[in-house]
Amino acid sequence: MRELEVTLQSMHLHPVKSCAGIAVRESLLVETGLEFDRAWMVVDEHGEFLSQRELPKLQLVTPTLRLNDVVLRAPGMLALHLALDAVDQACRVRVWDDWVNAWDMGDLAAQWFSDYLGRTARLVRFDPEVHRLAEPKWTGDLQARTAFSDGFPLLVVSTASLAELNRRLVAQGHGAVEVERFRPNLVIDGLDDAHAEDFIHEIVFETPEGEVRLRLVKPCTRCTIPDVDLRSGEQGHVVADTLAAYRADVRVGGGLTFGMNAVIVEGIDRALRVGLRGVASLRF
Repeated sequence: MRELEVTLQSMHLHPVKSCAGIAVRESLLVETGLEFDRAWMVVDEHGEFLSQRELPKLQLVTPTLRLNDVVLRAPGMLALHLALDAVDQACRVRVWDDWVNAWDMGDLAAQWFSDYLGRTARLVRFDPEVHRLAEPKWTGDLQARTAFSDGFPLLVVSTASLAELNRRLVAQGHGAVEVERFRPNLVIDGLDDAHAEDFIHEIVFETPEGEVRLRLVKPCTRCTIPDVDLRSGEQGHVVADTLAAYRADVRVGGGLTFGMNAVIVEGIDRALRVGLRGVASLRF
């Protein structure tokens, strides 16, 4: 395998699934990914998860993570404060094909989201006792836990991939887009070619606490969410149209991909920090 030095250029948390993310300088790596990433989720009255796919205005729900609580803000709404150490009652919810135990966050949070979305909704928190596993088809013998993410603990994209997409968008007369549209956890710099992350086997970061070793296992298939404007919450189509011209991936049945899903091989309870240098081993 060929090795290449990379740098952790930025990190992003998404405390509430499908709501706005937070750029962070440092984050603890836990068994399900970055701490507090996709720890909460909005569901309907039947416990089915809600997302920007059908409700793009969720993008305008912006979190602030503080020492003891997370604060949610949205246009026209008073701030909602959620204590990090408090839940209401046990419940069952569905995220994609998985029904899992979770904790309801109570009637105040439910009313807040229902008022904002204009439909019945509740907010739930992932139960850390639940062992929701990533697809073994892609992880092999490694059992990788995840919270309310679509399917894997971490998502990795590269600055080179974003630069290539933006080059194509600008050439067509469109504006460049931000990396946050792709909802990554880790953004890496230093790859020679766009989408070279497709061919990375593992990335090893050296931290003061020891190694963090991540394995990139599955291309991330893209839906409509990267076409949601971060500031207006309006749905577009130019990102998907542009990706369709060059990112159909046979590994996932011709789906449009951008970035790679990753699992944790080593490094639980170690902190990742922006600026860390790592070594990526490529499959070619």
